Amino acid sequence: MKRLIPGLMAILMAPGLAAAQDAPQLPPYSDDRSTPEAVLHSYYNAIDRHEVLRAWSYFAQEQRPDYDTFKAGYTDTRSVTLLLGEAQPEGAAGTTYWSVPAAITATDADGTAKVFAGCYTLAQPDPQIQDTPPFAPIAIREGVLQPSDKTPEEALPKSCS
Repeated sequence: MKRLIPGLMAILMAPGLAAAQDAPQLPPYSDDRSTPEAVLHSYYNAIDRHEVLRAWSYFAQEQRPDYDTFKAGYTDTRSVTLLLGEAQPEGAAGTTYWSVPAAITATDADGTAKVFAGCYTLAQPDPQIQDTPPFAPIAIREGVLQPSDKTPEEALPKSCS
């Protein structure tokens, strides 16, 4: 016969434990800034996990939106799925820029799903010439997505040019 450790039954029967078991599972944590696509996947992973400060951190420091306004824009977001097109690189004076077509499906807390599509611009100063802290990884410079009544696959732009 198995014996429970004293107090374990009380812990197992605690009201908070049942609520935690019923809570929706968050996607695994992902923070990868090695490619423009990885940055955007990480950005939406943060949104999906309700880690708004981490999501905000994927913007280039000089392009970051006001944090409180940014945070308020995601208060009703339950989850987001991302579809990306091919990143289109362009070099300019020691910095590489990428335009990335994107379509997302954002699901609100009430279960309403909406599709948005458009383009992101990301940039990174050449890592080999960076010599003043802090290091600047690939970062979002701009994101312009518009509502769409199409499916994400149909709404995804072919290119951003």
